Order: sequence, then structure tokens, then C-alpha cells
Amino acid sequence: MSIAPDPEEIFDRAVAEGQRRLDQSLLEATATSFIAGFTIVFGIASLGVVDALVEPQFGDVAHIAGALTFAVGVVFLVVGRSELFNENFFDPAAKAVDQEGSWLLGSLVRLWVLTLIGNLVGGFLFALVFAVDGVLPSGSAHALSRTAEEIIHRPMRGMFASAIIGGALVSLLSFLLQGVNSVRSRITMAYIVGFLLALGPFDHVIVTAIHVFFGLLFDASIGYGALAETIVIATAGNFVGGIGLVTFTHVAKVMGAEK
Repeated sequence: MSIAPDPEEIFDRAVAEGQRRLDQSLLEATATSFIAGFTIVFGIASLGVVDALVEPQFGDVAHIAGALTFAVGVVFLVVGRSELFNENFFDPAAKAVDQEGSWLLGSLVRLWVLTLIGNLVGGFLFALVFAVDGVLPSGSAHALSRTAEEIIHRPMRGMFASAIIGGALVSLLSFLLQGVNSVRSRITMAYIVGFLLALGPFDHVIVTAIHVFFGLLFDASIGYGALAETIVIATAGNFVGGIGLVTFTHVAKVMGAEK
């Protein structure tokens, strides 16, 4: 039986991975983010399909079934080593703390901006493919539209709080992945976090924005202003949860242990 690494070892692994991510070329970072954006659409579309198939007979059980299906999309991300916004919080920030330097702040901002934009572009473009008439089973468009309308009709503070939780979950996944050594363990961690993210559902800016975009494509009563507002609120909440609650607290733990 393998022994889980201690916090200092996890931090050292995160620093090494953070260095790799910060050293990516513009093309590599953009392509990786784009891939992650369209990869997660598989999970979102599958959630809509399962919801449409299960809900008529089993009611609210469809939500659980959909969350179980959505989690596969997160597994695809982790196994494929593509990078979703928030996944790029813990490791690069660990590197920035380990090696002080003004250049690192600029590199962090560059990485986060590229990841956010690349994720959204990849996700929106692939959503357009799924929205072509005849691609998804009957009822899926209605299920995805209903979810989109539920998202935008929540109070702003509710979305922000949900995004804090979603940001914490996805950044926690990055931390947990540095503590496991096998592919099986990585898949398990990714699946559990993906399930919890969809079960809430808790807001992750990319997942939530693509949900809303699906609503736009399927003629839900949603405007582009609502989509933009969703992106801004979810991004802010993700930063609070991902950076504030998870990244800096784990970094503080390691620094405290070293002292």
C-alpha cells in the first residue's frame, strides 16, 4: 500500500507542475485551454441527455443521474492533461510563492486570461456543433434550456456564493491530484469532484457559461447580457474560492510546517 505524500511533498510537486504551466508557449497554453473547453462540453451535453431521458419517469432522480454522467467530462480533462480555469490556480500560485519575483505575477495573469478565454472559445464553438438539429436526442434541448434559465434567474449573491464553492472544489482537485500517484487514483478524484460540482450544482465559470450559452442556442429566454453577467460573477466567485479558500490556505499550511 502506497503512503500518501506529506503536505511539503505535495507542495513541491505543485511547484514543479506550476513551473511547467507558466513556461508554456502562447500556442501551447492557448491550444491546451481550447481543448479543455470543448472537452467539458461532453459532460454538459451528456447531463442534458440523461436529464431528458430520466426525468419523465423518475423526477428529481434525473439530477443525480445527470451529475454522475457529467463527471465523466472532468475525468476526460484530468486524464487528457488539458487545463480548465481554476485548475490553473493552485500549481502556478505555489510556484509564485516558492519563487518570488515580479515577472511571476505577469505570468500568472497571462496564464489565467489565456485559460479563461481559450476555455470559453473552445466550449462555445463545440456547443454550436451539439446544437445542430438532430445531434442530441429529443428533449435534450429543453433540459439544457431549463438548466440555463434556472442559472440566470438566481439572485446574484446566490450565484456568487455558489461560484466560491465551485472554485474551491476545482482548485481542491488540483491539490488532491498532486497527492496521488496512479492513473486510477487520478480518475477517481476527478470523478468525485465532477459529481459534486454537478450535484450542487455549484458554479464553475466555464461550465456555467456553456450551460447558459446552450440556453441561448436553444431559444431560451436568455440574452447575451445575462451570459456576460454570469461570466463576470462566476469568475469572481471562482477566484475567491479557488485562490482564497484553497490555494493560499494550503500554501500557508506548508509554510507554517517549514517554520
